[in-house]
Amino acid sequence: MMIFFGFAENSIQLVPDGTLFLHIAIILLMIFILNATLFKPINRILEARENRTRGHASKAREILHRVEEKISNYERSLREARAEAYRLVEQERHEEMNERQAKLNAVREEVASAIVEQKSAIEEQTAEARQTLARDARRIATQIGARVLHRPVSEDVITNFDSRF
Repeated sequence: MMIFFGFAENSIQLVPDGTLFLHIAIILLMIFILNATLFKPINRILEARENRTRGHASKAREILHRVEEKISNYERSLREARAEAYRLVEQERHEEMNERQAKLNAVREEVASAIVEQKSAIEEQTAEARQTLARDARRIATQIGARVLHRPVSEDVITNFDSRF
């Protein structure tokens, strides 16, 4: 058994002794030093970076919100401008239609008055033509009667003849 104890001296001891407390103190000292020199500055840098990215993200959201508001305002003003333009076009079209209707009415009145004037002129020409035809018909009838009868015929006979029919 002695052999076993001989190997035990060079092996790991399972019984705690005073070096354990020294190792714990060294580990705690290392944690304190690493916190002070490494972890806290890195954590501050990471926190500052996170705050900046959050800040930039919130600024980006704010900018996007403002852009969306401006786009909606632009689209609203564009719709209003289009509506106003359509209203103006419709108003102009309505005014043009009224002017066109007024011109048509004036032309119709002119045409109606011209028709009345032309009808009266035609009636006058018709009356003159009838008188001329009646005169010529009597003269021709007188000439024809004179040639057929081989004697002169007066217009009174033809006038009396016309009045009977």
